[in-house]
Amino acid sequence: MKGVFSAPGDYVHFKSQVPLHKIPIGTKQWRYYDFGPKPVPPLICLPGTAGTADVYYKQIMSLSMKGYRVISVDIPRVWNNTEWIQAFEKFLDAIDVHHIHLYGTSLGGFLAQLFAQHRPRRVRSLVLSNTFLETRSFAAAMPWAPIVSWTPSFLLKRYVLTGIRDGPHEPFIADSVDFVVSQVETLSREDLASRLSLTTDDASVGPLLLSDSFITIMDTNDYCAIPQQLKDQLGERYPEARRAYLKTGGDFPFLSRPDEVNLHLQLHLRRVGVEARLDLVHNIPKGDLGGSPSKENNEDDSDKSQEDDRGGLENSPAEYGINPTPESSGSSSLEKQPLDSSECCNLDHELALYAFPGGFTRGKNIVLPGTSVHFVWDYINLFHLLRYISSLYIIWNYSLEYRQVL
Repeated sequence: MKGVFSAPGDYVHFKSQVPLHKIPIGTKQWRYYDFGPKPVPPLICLPGTAGTADVYYKQIMSLSMKGYRVISVDIPRVWNNTEWIQAFEKFLDAIDVHHIHLYGTSLGGFLAQLFAQHRPRRVRSLVLSNTFLETRSFAAAMPWAPIVSWTPSFLLKRYVLTGIRDGPHEPFIADSVDFVVSQVETLSREDLASRLSLTTDDASVGPLLLSDSFITIMDTNDYCAIPQQLKDQLGERYPEARRAYLKTGGDFPFLSRPDEVNLHLQLHLRRVGVEARLDLVHNIPKGDLGGSPSKENNEDDSDKSQEDDRGGLENSPAEYGINPTPESSGSSSLEKQPLDSSECCNLDHELALYAFPGGFTRGKNIVLPGTSVHFVWDYINLFHLLRYISSLYIIWNYSLEYRQVL
């Protein structure tokens, strides 16, 4: 893992465009993102022990622009699986969502299955990634589970991070690990303790009323913190489920292989009958975005709409509340990435392309060739170039005289 973490440019852009919701429901504090056309049945993303709602930002950005509604939630402070089922149902009632599609990774996949088992009328489909059916093996590997609620924060973080494979990774997988580690640092002691309690709480997934044809199992083939034996048990439980294998991707393919993951999610939603609403992506006013009334920590982001000085169309994606930006992933090359937020201008018969992070060029004026400002700019550049050359000449002369003296 890298010593210094710098937030990716597309994540910074995401935070500037998508509001974070925080709502108290009973004694539980829910933190979540909700973005996309509101009439579409949502895909709800549940993270693993080390994840937060932010780890699915690439799925939110991509799928919402394709006409799907995506909700990504933090697992609240619940201490057993029964409490989780009740709390999650109250959360869905609070945001006025009735029928859902669940995408869960690791612990999130286990919790998604439990909810589908006990609340079958609400869950229409499942996407399960690197997850498991029972918690016995985790409880056996953590004999100090009864005192987890009194364990200091630094020990909990160390225990969680030891489950993430360290060592040399390819760049995109290394970036995904660094991002998740940075999210672990934001979790409180109570958050970590409750998640570890869910992992070690004696529970297992029983038979589901949901047909296997509405389940997709998406696993990586290189390595994963979940033992292969537990992943095999999952496949045996749902023999008719659709399989989506990623050749590589590590523990966090939603970050390291977002293009492949997003494609599989889109195919799954189409297969289970979710109709994307591209018409709402272009025409929906910002106030009608998917989401429920709540306390937001990014009120400025949701209340302010900025004009695009590049002459955006009347039905451009900017009206939807998020500007398209190139996704950085290991499954697409730089040549294939769109340069949606770039500016071009022709300078003296040479094509110069200036690519900036999304939104950086907003409000900037590009100097066109042939104007008086353009000629003044060329003169200033020539002046500084001549000064630089003359300085080099003077230094060279002095060096010759110095050598002669020696």
